[in-house]
Amino acid sequence: MSALNIPPGGTIVQSFKKSFVDVPIDEANGRAIATSDFLEAAESLTTIFDALGSVAFSPVKNDMLGNIKKIRDRQLASPVEGDNIQDLCRNELKTKKHTATEGLLWLVRGLEFTCLALTANTAKPDEELADSFRAAYGSTLKPHHSFLVKPIFSAAMSACPYRKDFYAKLGDDNAKVTSDLQIYLTALAKIVGILKQFLDSKEAKW
Repeated sequence: MSALNIPPGGTIVQSFKKSFVDVPIDEANGRAIATSDFLEAAESLTTIFDALGSVAFSPVKNDMLGNIKKIRDRQLASPVEGDNIQDLCRNELKTKKHTATEGLLWLVRGLEFTCLALTANTAKPDEELADSFRAAYGSTLKPHHSFLVKPIFSAAMSACPYRKDFYAKLGDDNAKVTSDLQIYLTALAKIVGILKQFLDSKEAKW
C-alpha cells in the first residue's frame, strides 16, 4: 500500500489524478462515457484502499486494477473503436471475445461496492467503516463471489480502521473531506448507474 499524496489543506479527492466529477458523459450519444477518463478516475479511486491501511484490502485493490488493465488493453489494441466504454464493449463482443466487457462488469461491481460503502458512511456519522463496507459487500460483490473469494473480502471488511482514524488520513478538515467525498460519490454513482444499465442490456451480453 502506497502513501497518500494529499495537498496541504486539501482532501483525498484533490489528490486524485482524475475525479469522476470530470469524466465526460455524452448525453446526446446514449450517455457514452469517455474511456480514458473513466479508467484514470477508476485507477485514482483505488488509492482510497491505501487509506484503509490494511494489507487485507490489497486483493480488493488488485482486483479492480486487474479489470482496469483488461479494458485498457482492449482500448490500446483498438483505439478507434474504444473511444467510449460502451462502444469499446460493443466492438469487442462483435469479435466473439469478452475479456474487456467482463472486466468492466467486475470493475463496475467493485466501484458500486466502494461507492455504496462510502456514501452510507459519510451520511451516517455514527457508523463504523466495517459496518458500511460489510453492508455494501452483501448487496454488490458477495452474491457473485465464490466460497473461496468471500473469506478474503470478509477479512478486508473486518480489517477496516476506526472511522476517526480513516477520515483523519483523508484531509485535515473533516467537514471539507466529507463534503468533497459526497460530491465525488454522487458523480461516481451516476456513472455506475449508466454502466449497470448498459451491462444489463442485451447488447452487452456474451
